Amino acid sequence: MSKTALRKKYKTLRNDLSNNQIEDLSLDISNQLLKLAIWEHSFYHIFLTIAELKEINTDYILNILSGKDKNILISKSDFNTGDMHSFLLTDNTVIKKNSYNIPEPVDGIPIDNNKTNVVFIPLLAFDNLGNRVGYGKGFYDRFLAQCAPETIKVGLSLFEADPETIDTFETDVKLNFCVTPKRIYHF
Repeated sequence: MSKTALRKKYKTLRNDLSNNQIEDLSLDISNQLLKLAIWEHSFYHIFLTIAELKEINTDYILNILSGKDKNILISKSDFNTGDMHSFLLTDNTVIKKNSYNIPEPVDGIPIDNNKTNVVFIPLLAFDNLGNRVGYGKGFYDRFLAQCAPETIKVGLSLFEADPETIDTFETDVKLNFCVTPKRIYHF
């Protein structure tokens, strides 16, 4: 199925969810994540929730990472180059929404993307082969290409895998796992 059709389908499905449903599903995803054998690493990259787009609430995952005393990386997007730059999240990090409502660090301690051990990836849809559909700007594909080859890529989805195989491009980077409220997909 085309990425354009999937984006439309899953944006509509997500928009139909209530805020309470998103909170419950986000908590379920966080609990599923605890079952993965990914917690022995040091550097974890996570996205901060764009509430206006009804994304999964990553606050629960941030709490897990903090409780496990992990180095948490968040990114700042450069819309001129299409790159994402990682910064260490600390108690002193100032977060501000950019013009696209993406919460980002104002400044902070930069960390090379290739130091990332695990990346939690936002997405709209995915298939049973580990292909994913995001918002279509390619930020995560470029970011993942800058990470080490052994970096673990974990998609987070409010919905189960789409039964259709997603059309892919040469630059698309597949997931290692995708975690939904009900299960963990291994690819």
